[in-house]
Amino acid sequence: MRNRDTVYKNSITVTMMQLIDKLSVLADAAKYDVSCASSGAPKRSSKGKSGLGATNGMGICHSFTPDGRCVALLKILLTNFCLYDCQYCVNRRSSDVPRARFTPEEVVSLTLDFYRRNCISGLFLSSGIIRSADYTMEQLVRVARLLREEHEFRGYIHLKTIPDADPLLIAEAGRYADRLSVNIELPTETSLIRLAPEKQVVTIKQAMHTIHQGETEASAERRAPRFAPAGQSTQMIVGADNTDDSTILHTAQSLYGSYRLRRVYYSAFSPIPHSPNTVPFAAPPLMREHRLYQADFLMRGYGFKADELLSGPGNLALDIDPKLAWALAHRDQFPVDLNRAEPTMIARIPGIGMLSAKRLVDLRRQKRIRFEDLTRLRCSLEKAKPFVITQDYRPSLAGQESAMLRQHLRDTPAQLALW
Repeated sequence: MRNRDTVYKNSITVTMMQLIDKLSVLADAAKYDVSCASSGAPKRSSKGKSGLGATNGMGICHSFTPDGRCVALLKILLTNFCLYDCQYCVNRRSSDVPRARFTPEEVVSLTLDFYRRNCISGLFLSSGIIRSADYTMEQLVRVARLLREEHEFRGYIHLKTIPDADPLLIAEAGRYADRLSVNIELPTETSLIRLAPEKQVVTIKQAMHTIHQGETEASAERRAPRFAPAGQSTQMIVGADNTDDSTILHTAQSLYGSYRLRRVYYSAFSPIPHSPNTVPFAAPPLMREHRLYQADFLMRGYGFKADELLSGPGNLALDIDPKLAWALAHRDQFPVDLNRAEPTMIARIPGIGMLSAKRLVDLRRQKRIRFEDLTRLRCSLEKAKPFVITQDYRPSLAGQESAMLRQHLRDTPAQLALW
């Protein structure tokens, strides 16, 4: 009896060690995918019901590492094996990275175990492509189905879809997942053909059309749950090719306008060991990724157009944020009188965000705006001063040349302020 117990315990130890080894490989492989934010999930709770897990309409509360990365989701790949040899991908077929593969049941077990330990709020699951796009998508869907139907998991689920998978599989994924995303990887079809020549090139329009076909299939079912209620997102790799920021921002603008994408994420290219000479051996500046996020936020939240942020080909400035760059290029529209200007124009002033603009408009219904009001609203005074007029203030730097003003207001290397 003791021998049987010993053998049983040893078999469990071996199984757990294998699972831990897989987790080490596949969690590390997933770090290159940044499109895993969980905002926008519907309100859902297991309180007073069977099952476990919860989320709410404001999204899941995240834990963040010191470098700002989200750790609230179990973020893993089903496998980092892949049929394709995309030259920008660390998991390409010819790469010598360690390989591993989970079964759907192992992913389910890990998710539930981490959730019960209060380590995560949900699951982000992606995968290399094995056998075929449809087979891989079936495996991802199986994980979500097991969690939702067999274990009644009510937490957050984000699935990465395979671009050329059957729309019926996408429809099923959308019924179980809070959010779906599909990586367009590189911003142009030309770069995809050059750096992923053996892969069937799926254009942005084709990938998003597949998602919408799946949404249509899901909506056709009676009493079907809402399709991916937290919306869809995508990710673009920055710096793996010579695509400039202007092209990237125009692509993002098209995705937001034509396909109602919730978010576009930007990931600075990470140099890959033993990579071919068709991709860079050095990473792009991380500040470039940061400026793209700032510009993206200006387009989504402030009404800026890509043409306003970059009037022609080229990249965003690294030493100043995009809103300040726009203001310096349009000095004829400044300084702005805060007691008279339209709210949309106030929000375009460097150092003043959308919420502060609304508060200023509300405040001026009661009294004349004075400079000290900007202090109380915690606006970025250093950036705002050259561009505003208040009841008691006119900028002394208003007539200063843009080049000198830029030198005065440029960010220091350690500074990563949103505005």
